[in-house]
Amino acid sequence: MADVLAMAGEQVLTAARTLWPGAVVVPGPVIPSVTSYVQHLHVDGRPLYAKLSVCGTSLVSVAAGVCGDFETVRARQTAYLAASGSLMAREAEQLRTLAGPARLTTAPLAGYARGVLFTHPVAGPTLADLIDAEPGRTRELLALVLDDVAEGLARDGVGEAVERAAIGERGIAGTFARKFNGLSGSAYLRRTGHGQALAAAADRLRRARPLPPRPRPGGGVIFGDLKPEHAVFAAAGRPVYLDPGLMRGHPVADTAKLVSRLLLGLIARRPAASAEAVLGGVDSFVHAAARRLPADERAGWLRELVVLVLMDTLNILTTYLTCPADLPLSAHAAAVQARARHIADLLDHATAPLAAGGDGATWWRLYLTRVREAVTA
Repeated sequence: MADVLAMAGEQVLTAARTLWPGAVVVPGPVIPSVTSYVQHLHVDGRPLYAKLSVCGTSLVSVAAGVCGDFETVRARQTAYLAASGSLMAREAEQLRTLAGPARLTTAPLAGYARGVLFTHPVAGPTLADLIDAEPGRTRELLALVLDDVAEGLARDGVGEAVERAAIGERGIAGTFARKFNGLSGSAYLRRTGHGQALAAAADRLRRARPLPPRPRPGGGVIFGDLKPEHAVFAAAGRPVYLDPGLMRGHPVADTAKLVSRLLLGLIARRPAASAEAVLGGVDSFVHAAARRLPADERAGWLRELVVLVLMDTLNILTTYLTCPADLPLSAHAAAVQARARHIADLLDHATAPLAAGGDGATWWRLYLTRVREAVTA
């Protein structure tokens, strides 16, 4: 893996020198990530972030040998970067879409070359930071971000742009299907150290009937990777969005990923003084969102929300638990790893009602109960 990371670092430098010939390029620290290679650097004194995908898959998969040995990875990476439609090329195009027809504020794009995306840093607290500091505003802040995203993605021209550069591989259900399908999925779950509980959860989620997609007005586009750390509140107070994964999809998916990652962070941090306020705010937001739907759609929306929240939690937990030791983890990922038994129990117990049927409101209430237990365990 050290060779893979060194290769990625060389490719970042080559791309920077291609974009800014004659500039002084000073590489900085690598940011721990289980997905893409991310690095700080300075170009003629300007701080930038560089982001590179290795073979179009996660670094955890590369480290696990999914793409072969290092020489095979290097050959595959050369071919991947030479092909059109690489992940970072599509992300660069999506940043342009968000800043253009969607009229949302994004991390400023500094440039793209040779498979490497360069962006300017964005200063300010993330959505997670604000909720941690002001838990009583949880409902308000969630509504602000999700309404802002929904309004932007429904604008004219967004759907057509996304058709040209969708990032479907970041979707919750698609990721779940790739990870937990067949014998390879069973072997993968055994490597987590919590195979029995997680295998039962994966089986129940596979059997849960998904809600048929209902297009969002304006094109049915979702952000696709809307995590609390991907919404930054800069000085102007309007959210600035990072790392899009725009795709066609059911509108509940953005809510599901935001809720899943926010509450996973709550379990990892265990903030005893504010946990109940955050959980109450999330619950209030979800019920308010459901009430905005036609009455005959609310139960189905809540069912799909719970299924996607649990799928996403299982997706990222297993990624962290199978991360090889030679791939550094972020502080958040390490905290989730340390609480893995409680999260595995949550997944096991919260998926049990799915097999028995029932209504979405009951599934949601039981899920929140299990989150409370995990936070205090």
